[in-house]
Amino acid sequence: MAVIPAPAAPRVIPLPSGAILALEEYGAADGQPVFFFHGWPSAAVQGALLHTAALALGLRILAPSRPGLADSSPQPGRKLTDWPALVRELATALAIERFHILGVSGGGPYTLACAWALPDLVPAVAVVCGAPPLAEAGSSAGFNPAYQRLLTFYTRHRGAARWLFRVLHPLARRNPPQWLMRMLRGALVGPDRDVLSDPELSQMCYAGFRGAWGAYRDGVFEDAEIYAQPWGFPLEAIRIPVRVWHGMEDGNFAHALTAYARRIPGGEIRIVPDEGHYSLPISRAPEILADLVASGT
Repeated sequence: MAVIPAPAAPRVIPLPSGAILALEEYGAADGQPVFFFHGWPSAAVQGALLHTAALALGLRILAPSRPGLADSSPQPGRKLTDWPALVRELATALAIERFHILGVSGGGPYTLACAWALPDLVPAVAVVCGAPPLAEAGSSAGFNPAYQRLLTFYTRHRGAARWLFRVLHPLARRNPPQWLMRMLRGALVGPDRDVLSDPELSQMCYAGFRGAWGAYRDGVFEDAEIYAQPWGFPLEAIRIPVRVWHGMEDGNFAHALTAYARRIPGGEIRIVPDEGHYSLPISRAPEILADLVASGT
């Protein structure tokens, strides 16, 4: 059973560029550093799901919230390729010279951007149940139906989509009633339902969702827009080892969508039977983390 640490006092890191990143830390305080990039819509507190595994492996998990989310300052008009520069600044501010990266779901594209742009700092990365390059897919086949509808609505009515997220903003920041948590758990199937039947784990996952909706009301929307845009770098130019882990029963992104990773010279696709979108990074965290820090050395 995973041990979920008590919430810590918020920590914000001012960077030389003027940006501010909210940061959460888990695992071993003096351990080998691993940056964790959260999913969407989520925030740095999602890194708590790795705490037990990281503690056992002697790893220090550093989880920043992306611009405009939680207590991180907004960066309107940002692109995916703007993220590595902020990560470099953050590592310098924390006096960290080398680090691995693990990104889950919507954190996957951000992980690959750093693999491309920061080979001098990052020996290897892992992408777990990662979002594929949507702008290159040409079709939304294999996506969660809710993602398909949201993408279609955004493509046709961008202004209305932004307005909808603004309406949701104050509601999403509230603690959910227990009946809603039970309903959300009941909507899951297979391994995801099995793992998140643990109320503590499901509450932690929801805390990540709730934490994303910080004071900046357009933060979650602007983070979502990144996925609809071209990534802005060639996967073929990545020169460090990349592990792409995906559950065979992933209901958000079908495992066949990992085909993009074949374009990465050091890419390795690992399809895991009997795991879903949420169960994979939770149930297999020890295996994934141990493999990550052993690679690229």
